Amino acid sequence: MDYSYIFRSAKIKKESLETAGFTTTDGNTFSMNQTVSKGAFNADITLSLSDQTLTVHLFDSATSEKYALFDMPNSHGAFVASLREEVQQLIDEIKSKCFETSDLKDDYIAWIKTQFGAEPDYPWPDTPDYCVFRCQNEKWFALVMRIKYRQLGLTGDEEVWVVNMKASQDEIPNLIDKKSIFPAWHMNKKHWITVLLTAATDFEKLCELTQKSWELVTK
Repeated sequence: MDYSYIFRSAKIKKESLETAGFTTTDGNTFSMNQTVSKGAFNADITLSLSDQTLTVHLFDSATSEKYALFDMPNSHGAFVASLREEVQQLIDEIKSKCFETSDLKDDYIAWIKTQFGAEPDYPWPDTPDYCVFRCQNEKWFALVMRIKYRQLGLTGDEEVWVVNMKASQDEIPNLIDKKSIFPAWHMNKKHWITVLLTAATDFEKLCELTQKSWELVTK
């Protein structure tokens, strides 16, 4: 599975790769092997500096056969999802140790592409940088846009990138902290929330909420 999106929004710290557990024979291609699912699978992680790629392939520990479902974007079973979540944690750890993050919005969009196989749609000519992500049923599960802080009830006219996503009506009151998660701007507040795409937002939490939005919309 391809996790090269990291390179689009972060700068590699080459000196940190070997400290993080990577090995290399040529100073360009770095490799790491980690076990996942309590040792049932081996995760082969490969990072190329020249190509700016980061890929992960899973192999059955008992048979050494490649686990193909992990690489298929349309495979959304519970077991595959649990493997992807565990591998994502490995990727997040690598990112934390070996990259300097520069842009959460770009990172987030790239993650959506990898996680759901969804491409951004830019439907509004008057706001050409706003984009939506759709499920296979063509319904939105994420809307990325730029608004002013005051439109969220905060002080200031500075603009900030946010994402609107669907959430469970019962969970919304507990999710909203008015620090990084807000009642939905310009959408039904009973079913949608707005999340900041800034350092104020935990990226793992952002991805978790997006996954839930996708699940709600695909029902």
